[in-house]
Amino acid sequence: MSTPISSSDGDHRYASLLSQLKERIRSARLKAAVAVNRELILLYWGIGREILARQNVEGWGSRVIDRLAADLRRDFPEMTGLSPRNLKYMRAFAEAFPDEQIVQQLVAQLPWGHNVKLVEALKSDEERLWYARQAVEHGWSRNVLVHQIESGLYQRQGKALTNFGRTLPAPQSDLAQELIKDPYSFDFLALGPAMSERELEQGLIEHLRSLILELGKGFAFVGSQHHLEVGGQDYYLDLLFYHLRLRCFVVVELKIEEFKPEFAGKMNFYLSAVDDQLRHESDAPSIGIILCKGKNEVIVEYALRDSTKPMGVAEYRLSTALPQPLQKELPTEAELAREFPLMSLVKLRIEIEREIRLLMADQTESERPAALGPMLAELQRLGLAPKTADQFLGALHAMNRAAHGLDVDPADASEATGVATAFLAELQAIRNGRLS
Repeated sequence: MSTPISSSDGDHRYASLLSQLKERIRSARLKAAVAVNRELILLYWGIGREILARQNVEGWGSRVIDRLAADLRRDFPEMTGLSPRNLKYMRAFAEAFPDEQIVQQLVAQLPWGHNVKLVEALKSDEERLWYARQAVEHGWSRNVLVHQIESGLYQRQGKALTNFGRTLPAPQSDLAQELIKDPYSFDFLALGPAMSERELEQGLIEHLRSLILELGKGFAFVGSQHHLEVGGQDYYLDLLFYHLRLRCFVVVELKIEEFKPEFAGKMNFYLSAVDDQLRHESDAPSIGIILCKGKNEVIVEYALRDSTKPMGVAEYRLSTALPQPLQKELPTEAELAREFPLMSLVKLRIEIEREIRLLMADQTESERPAALGPMLAELQRLGLAPKTADQFLGALHAMNRAAHGLDVDPADASEATGVATAFLAELQAIRNGRLS
Protein backbone atom coordinates (compact mmCIF):
# COMPACT_ATOMS: atom_id res chain seq x y z
CA MET A 1 0.00 0.00 0.00
CA SER A 2 1.47 3.35 -1.02
CA THR A 3 2.00 6.10 1.54
CA PRO A 4 0.94 9.63 0.52
CA ILE A 5 3.67 12.25 0.46
CA SER A 6 2.67 14.91 2.96
CA SER A 7 5.61 15.88 5.15
CA SER A 8 7.93 18.76 4.33
CA ASP A 9 10.86 16.38 3.82
CA GLY A 10 8.69 14.24 1.57
CA ASP A 11 7.76 17.26 -0.52
CA HIS A 12 11.42 18.15 -0.86
CA ARG A 13 12.35 14.61 -1.92
CA TYR A 14 9.49 14.54 -4.43
CA ALA A 15 10.52 17.93 -5.88
CA SER A 16 14.10 16.67 -6.19
CA LEU A 17 12.94 13.49 -7.96
CA LEU A 18 10.67 15.46 -10.33
CA SER A 19 13.50 17.84 -11.20
CA GLN A 20 15.90 14.95 -11.86
CA LEU A 21 13.39 13.16 -14.12
CA LYS A 22 12.64 16.36 -16.06
CA GLU A 23 16.35 16.87 -16.63
CA ARG A 24 16.79 13.24 -17.73
CA ILE A 25 13.92 13.55 -20.23
CA ARG A 26 15.32 16.83 -21.60
CA SER A 27 18.76 15.25 -21.93
CA ALA A 28 17.44 12.14 -23.71
CA ARG A 29 15.37 14.20 -26.14
CA LEU A 30 18.35 16.42 -26.89
CA LYS A 31 20.66 13.42 -27.49
CA ALA A 32 18.12 11.88 -29.85
CA ALA A 33 17.75 15.12 -31.81
CA VAL A 34 21.54 15.56 -32.00
CA ALA A 35 21.99 11.98 -33.26
CA VAL A 36 19.32 12.41 -35.97
CA ASN A 37 20.82 15.73 -37.08
CA ARG A 38 24.32 14.26 -37.25
CA GLU A 39 23.19 11.41 -39.52
CA LEU A 40 21.28 13.83 -41.75
CA ILE A 41 24.28 16.15 -42.17
CA LEU A 42 26.58 13.21 -42.95
CA LEU A 43 24.02 11.95 -45.50
CA TYR A 44 23.82 15.35 -47.18
CA TRP A 45 27.60 15.66 -47.23
CA GLY A 46 27.91 12.17 -48.74
CA ILE A 47 25.34 12.97 -51.45
CA GLY A 48 27.10 16.24 -52.23
CA ARG A 49 30.49 14.52 -52.41
CA GLU A 50 29.17 11.87 -54.85
CA ILE A 51 27.59 14.50 -57.09
CA LEU A 52 30.79 16.57 -57.05
CA ALA A 53 33.00 13.56 -57.82
CA ARG A 54 30.77 12.31 -60.66
CA GLN A 55 30.54 15.73 -62.25
CA ASN A 56 34.32 16.06 -62.14
CA VAL A 57 34.93 12.58 -63.59
CA GLU A 58 32.01 12.28 -66.00
CA GLY A 59 31.85 15.92 -67.00
CA TRP A 60 28.15 16.10 -66.16
CA GLY A 61 26.51 19.52 -66.10
CA SER A 62 23.97 20.98 -63.67
CA ARG A 63 21.05 19.22 -65.37
CA VAL A 64 22.02 15.95 -63.73
CA ILE A 65 21.03 17.51 -60.39
CA ASP A 66 17.50 18.20 -61.64
CA ARG A 67 17.22 14.60 -62.85
CA LEU A 68 18.57 13.19 -59.58
CA ALA A 69 16.13 15.32 -57.58
CA ALA A 70 13.14 14.06 -59.60
CA ASP A 71 14.18 10.41 -59.32
CA LEU A 72 15.02 10.58 -55.61
CA ARG A 73 11.75 12.32 -54.73
CA ARG A 74 9.84 9.70 -56.71
CA ASP A 75 11.47 6.88 -54.72
CA PHE A 76 11.39 8.72 -51.37
CA PRO A 77 8.21 10.84 -51.50
CA GLU A 78 8.02 11.14 -47.72
CA MET A 79 11.51 12.65 -47.44
CA THR A 80 11.96 16.43 -47.59
CA GLY A 81 15.20 18.07 -48.60
CA LEU A 82 15.66 16.40 -52.00
CA SER A 83 14.81 19.40 -54.15
CA PRO A 84 17.22 20.49 -56.92
CA ARG A 85 18.10 23.57 -54.90
CA ASN A 86 18.97 21.54 -51.81
CA LEU A 87 21.03 19.05 -53.84
CA LYS A 88 23.04 22.01 -55.14
CA TYR A 89 23.57 23.10 -51.53
CA MET A 90 24.79 19.57 -50.72
CA ARG A 91 27.29 19.79 -53.57
CA ALA A 92 28.49 23.23 -52.39
CA PHE A 93 28.63 21.91 -48.79
CA ALA A 94 30.87 19.00 -49.79
CA GLU A 95 33.06 21.37 -51.80
CA ALA A 96 33.38 23.83 -48.89
CA PHE A 97 34.18 21.09 -46.35
CA PRO A 98 36.21 18.42 -48.18
CA ASP A 99 37.73 16.96 -44.97
CA GLU A 100 35.45 14.18 -43.67
CA GLN A 101 37.00 14.36 -40.20
CA ILE A 102 36.06 18.04 -39.86
CA VAL A 103 32.53 17.24 -41.03
CA GLN A 104 32.14 14.45 -38.47
CA GLN A 105 33.71 16.29 -35.54
CA LEU A 106 32.43 19.82 -36.14
CA VAL A 107 29.84 20.75 -38.74
CA ALA A 108 27.74 17.60 -38.23
CA GLN A 109 26.88 19.14 -34.84
CA LEU A 110 25.14 22.05 -36.59
CA PRO A 111 21.68 22.01 -38.20
CA TRP A 112 21.49 22.05 -42.00
CA GLY A 113 20.31 25.68 -42.09
CA HIS A 114 23.47 26.76 -40.25
CA ASN A 115 25.70 24.91 -42.71
CA VAL A 116 23.89 26.39 -45.71
CA LYS A 117 24.47 29.88 -44.31
CA LEU A 118 28.18 29.14 -43.71
CA VAL A 119 28.53 28.05 -47.34
CA GLU A 120 26.44 30.91 -48.76
CA ALA A 121 27.84 33.80 -46.75
CA LEU A 122 31.55 32.98 -46.37
CA LYS A 123 34.23 32.40 -48.97
CA SER A 124 37.20 31.86 -46.65
CA ASP A 125 37.77 28.33 -45.30
CA GLU A 126 39.30 29.78 -42.14
CA GLU A 127 36.29 32.00 -41.45
CA ARG A 128 33.82 29.18 -42.13
CA LEU A 129 35.57 26.91 -39.61
CA TRP A 130 35.83 29.72 -37.04
CA TYR A 131 32.11 30.56 -37.21
CA ALA A 132 31.22 26.85 -37.13
CA ARG A 133 33.24 26.36 -33.93
CA GLN A 134 31.71 29.45 -32.34
CA ALA A 135 28.17 28.34 -33.27
CA VAL A 136 28.75 24.91 -31.69
CA GLU A 137 30.42 26.31 -28.56
CA HIS A 138 27.85 29.04 -27.93
CA GLY A 139 24.74 27.24 -29.17
CA TRP A 140 23.85 30.00 -31.66
CA SER A 141 20.51 29.86 -33.44
CA ARG A 142 20.58 30.37 -37.22
CA ASN A 143 19.43 33.99 -36.82
CA VAL A 144 22.21 34.67 -34.33
CA LEU A 145 24.77 33.07 -36.66
CA VAL A 146 23.55 35.30 -39.52
CA HIS A 147 23.80 38.38 -37.29
CA GLN A 148 27.32 37.52 -36.10
CA ILE A 149 28.50 36.99 -39.68
CA GLU A 150 26.92 40.23 -40.89
CA SER A 151 28.34 42.16 -37.94
CA GLY A 152 31.86 40.90 -38.81
CA LEU A 153 32.49 39.15 -35.49
CA TYR A 154 35.48 37.26 -36.92
CA GLN A 155 37.23 40.54 -37.71
CA ARG A 156 36.24 42.16 -34.38
CA GLN A 157 37.06 39.37 -31.91
CA GLY A 158 40.16 40.00 -29.81
CA LYS A 159 40.96 43.30 -31.57
CA ALA A 160 40.57 45.72 -28.63
CA LEU A 161 43.55 47.69 -27.37
CA THR A 162 44.45 46.33 -23.91
CA ASN A 163 47.29 46.00 -21.43
CA PHE A 164 46.37 42.38 -20.56
CA GLY A 165 49.71 41.01 -21.73
CA ARG A 166 51.47 43.06 -19.05
CA THR A 167 48.93 43.02 -16.22
CA LEU A 168 47.54 39.46 -16.34
CA PRO A 169 49.35 36.12 -16.07
CA ALA A 170 49.25 33.67 -18.97
CA PRO A 171 47.03 31.98 -20.06
CA GLN A 172 44.42 34.33 -18.55
CA SER A 173 45.83 37.27 -20.51
CA ASP A 174 45.38 35.41 -23.81
CA LEU A 175 41.83 34.33 -22.95
CA ALA A 176 40.85 37.84 -21.79
CA GLN A 177 42.28 39.37 -24.98
CA GLU A 178 40.37 36.86 -27.11
CA LEU A 179 37.09 37.76 -25.40
CA ILE A 180 37.29 41.54 -25.94
CA LYS A 181 36.00 42.80 -29.29
CA ASP A 182 36.48 46.04 -31.20
CA PRO A 183 34.12 47.48 -32.13
CA TYR A 184 31.12 46.22 -30.17
CA SER A 185 27.95 46.16 -32.23
CA PHE A 186 24.88 47.58 -30.46
CA ASP A 187 22.73 47.43 -33.58
CA PHE A 188 19.80 46.27 -31.45
CA LEU A 189 19.55 49.78 -29.96
CA ALA A 190 17.54 52.38 -31.88
CA LEU A 191 19.12 55.47 -30.29
CA GLY A 192 19.76 58.78 -31.98
CA PRO A 193 23.04 60.73 -32.04
CA ALA A 194 21.88 63.01 -29.19
CA MET A 195 21.64 60.15 -26.66
CA SER A 196 23.12 60.48 -23.18
CA GLU A 197 25.34 57.94 -21.43
CA ARG A 198 22.42 57.09 -19.14
CA GLU A 199 20.16 56.44 -22.16
CA LEU A 200 22.81 54.18 -23.67
CA GLU A 201 23.15 52.27 -20.41
CA GLN A 202 19.38 51.98 -19.98
CA GLY A 203 18.99 50.75 -23.55
CA LEU A 204 21.55 48.01 -22.97
CA ILE A 205 19.82 46.88 -19.77
CA GLU A 206 16.43 46.77 -21.49
CA HIS A 207 17.97 44.50 -24.12
CA LEU A 208 19.99 42.45 -21.65
CA ARG A 209 19.80 39.22 -23.63
CA SER A 210 21.07 40.92 -26.79
CA LEU A 211 23.83 42.62 -24.78
CA ILE A 212 25.03 39.29 -23.34
CA LEU A 213 24.87 37.79 -26.83
CA GLU A 214 27.18 40.55 -28.10
CA LEU A 215 29.55 40.36 -25.11
CA GLY A 216 29.94 36.61 -25.57
CA LYS A 217 29.74 33.38 -23.61
CA GLY A 218 30.51 33.46 -19.89
CA PHE A 219 29.34 36.98 -19.01
CA ALA A 220 26.87 36.92 -16.09
CA PHE A 221 25.10 40.21 -15.34
CA VAL A 222 25.54 41.49 -11.77
CA GLY A 223 24.02 44.97 -11.94
CA SER A 224 23.90 48.46 -13.39
CA GLN A 225 24.88 51.60 -11.46
CA HIS A 226 26.46 49.27 -8.91
CA HIS A 227 27.19 51.26 -5.76
CA LEU A 228 30.65 51.48 -4.21
CA GLU A 229 31.60 53.56 -1.19
CA VAL A 230 35.21 54.73 -1.02
CA GLY A 231 36.50 57.15 1.60
CA GLY A 232 32.96 58.10 2.62
CA GLN A 233 32.02 59.04 -0.96
CA ASP A 234 29.62 57.25 -3.32
CA TYR A 235 30.59 55.92 -6.74
CA TYR A 236 28.52 53.99 -9.29
CA LEU A 237 29.70 51.52 -11.92
CA ASP A 238 27.82 51.71 -15.24
CA LEU A 239 27.67 47.93 -15.73
CA LEU A 240 29.11 45.11 -13.63
CA PHE A 241 29.49 41.51 -14.82
CA TYR A 242 31.13 38.37 -13.50
CA HIS A 243 32.89 36.19 -16.08
CA LEU A 244 32.34 32.53 -15.28
CA ARG A 245 35.33 31.30 -17.30
CA LEU A 246 37.84 33.96 -16.31
CA ARG A 247 36.54 33.84 -12.70
CA CYS A 248 36.68 37.59 -12.29
CA PHE A 249 34.51 40.71 -12.15
CA VAL A 250 34.31 42.79 -15.34
CA VAL A 251 33.58 46.51 -15.03
CA VAL A 252 32.15 48.19 -18.15
CA GLU A 253 32.17 51.98 -18.45
CA LEU A 254 30.16 53.64 -21.25
CA LYS A 255 31.27 56.90 -22.88
CA ILE A 256 29.39 58.75 -25.63
CA GLU A 257 32.53 60.62 -26.70
CA GLU A 258 36.05 59.93 -27.95
CA PHE A 259 38.44 58.21 -25.54
CA LYS A 260 40.26 60.52 -23.13
CA PRO A 261 43.28 59.59 -20.96
CA GLU A 262 41.39 60.38 -17.76
CA PHE A 263 38.96 57.54 -18.52
CA ALA A 264 41.79 55.06 -17.85
CA GLY A 265 42.60 56.71 -14.52
CA LYS A 266 38.97 56.48 -13.42
CA MET A 267 38.76 52.82 -14.47
CA ASN A 268 41.98 52.09 -12.56
CA PHE A 269 40.30 53.56 -9.46
CA TYR A 270 37.13 51.50 -9.98
CA LEU A 271 39.07 48.27 -10.42
CA SER A 272 41.03 48.90 -7.22
CA ALA A 273 37.76 49.41 -5.34
CA VAL A 274 36.13 46.29 -6.85
CA ASP A 275 39.18 44.17 -6.06
CA ASP A 276 39.15 45.46 -2.48
CA GLN A 277 35.41 45.28 -1.79
CA LEU A 278 33.97 42.54 -4.04
CA ARG A 279 36.75 40.26 -5.20
CA HIS A 280 37.19 37.03 -3.25
CA GLU A 281 40.70 35.68 -2.69
CA SER A 282 40.03 32.87 -5.18
CA ASP A 283 38.86 35.30 -7.91
CA ALA A 284 41.22 36.50 -10.62
CA PRO A 285 41.99 40.24 -10.88
CA SER A 286 39.04 42.31 -12.04
CA ILE A 287 39.08 43.56 -15.63
CA GLY A 288 37.85 46.87 -17.02
CA ILE A 289 36.35 47.58 -20.46
CA ILE A 290 35.95 51.19 -21.56
CA LEU A 291 33.47 51.49 -24.43
CA CYS A 292 33.77 54.77 -26.33
CA LYS A 293 32.24 56.38 -29.39
CA GLY A 294 35.72 56.52 -30.90
CA LYS A 295 39.42 56.36 -30.00
CA ASN A 296 42.87 57.44 -31.07
CA GLU A 297 45.10 54.36 -30.80
CA VAL A 298 48.22 56.35 -29.85
CA ILE A 299 46.40 58.08 -26.99
CA VAL A 300 45.01 54.74 -25.78
CA GLU A 301 48.47 53.19 -25.87
CA TYR A 302 49.93 55.99 -23.76
CA ALA A 303 47.02 55.91 -21.30
CA LEU A 304 47.28 52.16 -20.69
CA ARG A 305 51.06 51.84 -20.77
CA ASP A 306 51.71 52.45 -17.07
CA SER A 307 48.35 51.35 -15.71
CA THR A 308 48.68 48.59 -13.11
CA LYS A 309 45.14 47.26 -13.62
CA PRO A 310 44.03 45.09 -16.56
CA MET A 311 41.78 47.06 -18.89
CA GLY A 312 40.89 47.43 -22.53
CA VAL A 313 39.43 50.16 -24.73
CA ALA A 314 37.02 49.45 -27.55
CA GLU A 315 34.54 51.34 -29.70
CA TYR A 316 30.84 50.64 -30.04
CA ARG A 317 28.62 51.26 -33.02
CA LEU A 318 24.90 51.88 -33.19
CA SER A 319 22.29 51.55 -35.89
CA THR A 320 19.13 53.59 -36.29
CA ALA A 321 17.26 50.49 -37.42
CA LEU A 322 17.12 46.96 -36.01
CA PRO A 323 18.90 44.42 -38.24
CA GLN A 324 16.38 42.03 -39.75
CA PRO A 325 18.15 38.76 -38.83
CA LEU A 326 18.09 39.70 -35.13
CA GLN A 327 14.39 40.61 -34.96
CA LYS A 328 13.38 37.15 -33.73
CA GLU A 329 16.17 37.15 -31.13
CA LEU A 330 15.08 40.40 -29.43
CA PRO A 331 12.92 39.93 -26.31
CA THR A 332 9.20 40.47 -26.38
CA GLU A 333 7.44 42.32 -23.55
CA ALA A 334 6.79 38.98 -21.85
CA GLU A 335 10.45 38.02 -22.19
CA LEU A 336 11.61 41.36 -20.78
CA ALA A 337 9.38 40.76 -17.77
CA ARG A 338 11.32 37.56 -17.17
CA GLU A 339 14.73 39.26 -17.19
CA PHE A 340 14.53 40.45 -13.58
CA PRO A 341 14.00 36.96 -12.08
CA LEU A 342 16.87 35.75 -14.25
CA MET A 343 19.13 38.51 -12.89
CA SER A 344 18.25 37.34 -9.38
CA LEU A 345 19.22 33.79 -10.29
CA VAL A 346 22.58 34.96 -11.66
CA LYS A 347 23.32 36.96 -8.51
CA LEU A 348 22.29 34.04 -6.30
CA ARG A 349 24.59 31.70 -8.22
CA ILE A 350 27.56 34.03 -7.73
CA GLU A 351 26.80 34.47 -4.00
CA ILE A 352 26.38 30.71 -3.48
CA GLU A 353 29.65 29.92 -5.25
CA ARG A 354 31.46 32.52 -3.15
CA GLU A 355 29.91 31.18 0.07
CA ILE A 356 31.01 27.63 -0.78
CA ARG A 357 34.53 28.87 -1.49
CA LEU A 358 34.57 30.53 1.95
CA LEU A 359 33.53 27.26 3.56
CA MET A 360 36.36 25.51 1.75
CA ALA A 361 38.90 28.25 2.56
CA ASP A 362 41.02 25.92 4.70
CA GLN A 363 41.77 23.71 1.68
CA THR A 364 44.76 24.40 -0.53
CA GLU A 365 44.15 25.97 -3.95
CA SER A 366 45.04 22.71 -5.74
CA GLU A 367 42.42 20.79 -3.75
CA ARG A 368 39.53 23.13 -4.57
CA PRO A 369 37.27 22.12 -7.45
CA ALA A 370 36.68 24.91 -9.97
CA ALA A 371 33.06 24.26 -10.98
CA LEU A 372 29.99 24.63 -8.76
CA GLY A 373 28.80 21.02 -9.09
CA PRO A 374 32.13 19.45 -8.02
CA MET A 375 32.44 22.05 -5.23
CA LEU A 376 29.08 20.95 -3.84
CA ALA A 377 30.15 17.30 -4.07
CA GLU A 378 33.28 18.20 -2.11
CA LEU A 379 31.15 19.94 0.54
CA GLN A 380 29.08 16.77 0.87
CA ARG A 381 32.25 14.73 1.27
CA LEU A 382 33.40 17.09 4.04
CA GLY A 383 30.01 16.86 5.77
CA LEU A 384 29.36 20.59 5.31
CA ALA A 385 26.57 20.47 2.73
CA PRO A 386 23.15 21.92 3.73
CA LYS A 387 20.13 19.62 3.96
CA THR A 388 18.69 21.21 0.82
CA ALA A 389 21.74 20.24 -1.30
CA ASP A 390 19.77 17.75 -3.43
CA GLN A 391 17.07 20.33 -4.12
CA PHE A 392 19.72 22.88 -5.06
CA LEU A 393 21.29 20.46 -7.56
CA GLY A 394 17.87 20.24 -9.21
CA ALA A 395 17.70 24.04 -9.43
CA LEU A 396 21.26 24.42 -10.73
CA HIS A 397 20.27 23.73 -14.35
CA ALA A 398 17.97 26.77 -14.41
CA MET A 399 20.62 28.92 -12.72
CA ASN A 400 23.28 27.93 -15.24
CA ARG A 401 20.96 28.76 -18.15
CA ALA A 402 20.18 32.16 -16.61
CA ALA A 403 23.89 32.88 -16.12
CA HIS A 404 24.47 32.35 -19.84
CA GLY A 405 21.52 34.49 -20.94
CA LEU A 406 19.42 31.50 -22.07
CA ASP A 407 15.67 31.04 -21.71
CA VAL A 408 14.34 29.69 -18.41
CA ASP A 409 10.70 28.73 -17.89
CA PRO A 410 9.12 31.29 -15.49
CA ALA A 411 7.87 28.53 -13.17
CA ASP A 412 11.33 26.91 -13.12
CA ALA A 413 12.97 30.31 -12.48
CA SER A 414 10.62 31.03 -9.57
CA GLU A 415 11.17 27.59 -8.07
CA ALA A 416 14.94 27.81 -8.52
CA THR A 417 15.03 31.26 -6.87
CA GLY A 418 13.22 29.94 -3.80
CA VAL A 419 15.44 26.86 -3.54
CA ALA A 420 18.65 28.85 -4.08
CA THR A 421 17.67 31.52 -1.53
CA ALA A 422 17.05 28.87 1.12
CA PHE A 423 20.27 27.06 0.19
CA LEU A 424 22.31 30.28 0.47
CA ALA A 425 20.81 31.01 3.91
CA GLU A 426 21.81 27.52 5.10
CA LEU A 427 25.35 27.96 3.74
CA GLN A 428 25.70 31.26 5.57
CA ALA A 429 24.35 29.73 8.79
CA ILE A 430 26.85 26.85 8.54
CA ARG A 431 29.76 29.22 7.96
CA ASN A 432 28.69 31.55 10.78
CA GLY A 433 28.37 28.53 13.07
CA ARG A 434 31.93 27.48 12.26
CA LEU A 435 33.23 30.99 12.95
CA SER A 436 31.48 31.32 16.33
